Amino acid sequence: MRPDTPAENVDHAAEADRLERTADLYPEDAEALLLRAAAHRELSGDRPTATALYDRLLTSSQELDDPYLVRALKASNLWEYGHEAEARAIITGIRTAAPRVAAPWVIVAESLEAHDELEQAHETFTQAVLLLLTGAEKPPRATHPLLFGRHRVRRMLGAAHDEWDALADTVHTLPITLDELHDPKRVWSLGSENPVELEAEIIRLRAELGAYREALSRPFPVAVLHWPAGELTELLSAYPALAEEYASHEEHLASIEAALRELAASGTPNLGIVTGTVPSYEAFAASELASPADPALLPQYATTLAARGRAVAWPPERSAACWCGSGRAYGECHGTD
Repeated sequence: MRPDTPAENVDHAAEADRLERTADLYPEDAEALLLRAAAHRELSGDRPTATALYDRLLTSSQELDDPYLVRALKASNLWEYGHEAEARAIITGIRTAAPRVAAPWVIVAESLEAHDELEQAHETFTQAVLLLLTGAEKPPRATHPLLFGRHRVRRMLGAAHDEWDALADTVHTLPITLDELHDPKRVWSLGSENPVELEAEIIRLRAELGAYREALSRPFPVAVLHWPAGELTELLSAYPALAEEYASHEEHLASIEAALRELAASGTPNLGIVTGTVPSYEAFAASELASPADPALLPQYATTLAARGRAVAWPPERSAACWCGSGRAYGECHGTD
């Protein structure tokens, strides 16, 4: 499914079936594929089957990249079809384990918020913010929803701004301020007969919709193919015809950064990088009944890796490790201006 496919035109059950079949073919990518399949099951209304997919991942012998995210999604899904006690137990377990990544915290806090457990949601958002951002020089992009969610819940609780709310304001980039977006009285504007009030509310809603679209589209980046030095050496040794595509590893890395910057400058959203390996590439070529020496196969391989959830978003935070694998911070490596 393309990320710009209108939701009303998506056959969620069929898309889930396709992703589950793909997961059987690529067990190393099962986590990303089955999480997307479970999301489609939820959207189709088949929540018990979505739970079964989460359980399939949690009971798998293969180590998960983010088991707490899977548990959080399972809890949120369970609560939506009447299994509140089990959902609460999972949420308590996640809070006790205190994972060092933002996504599980966002899911469980928003689940509490959605069921009007505002005090518990506030405690969860705050616990996550203190754990992940205390002492941080700049909030990583992944933690922004924690700051925004905490701000939103505090507005509904009538709490005064604190230092974390001020930080949320500094990372907020939409034209409508957070205080306006999270104003509990906004619901009254929707029932107003005043055209000025209605127009202002429409502008606010469009701003929120833009933020949601950006968040939802992140797993579907336009991906550029990256070969680590060893893999590129092996690739060119096996398929010398590809040397025309890759003059040297240094030029290969420079061309990736240049291409991504050019795409970003042209307004292309959701950019990412996928890392290739020779065995994976050869297997892909065999599946396409094509020769690995064919350069036309390279972009198709990159697209397939991205569709399998293998892309890493670009650009990284300036303080995060550079995508090239040098071990240096991005801002000191390929992120230099």
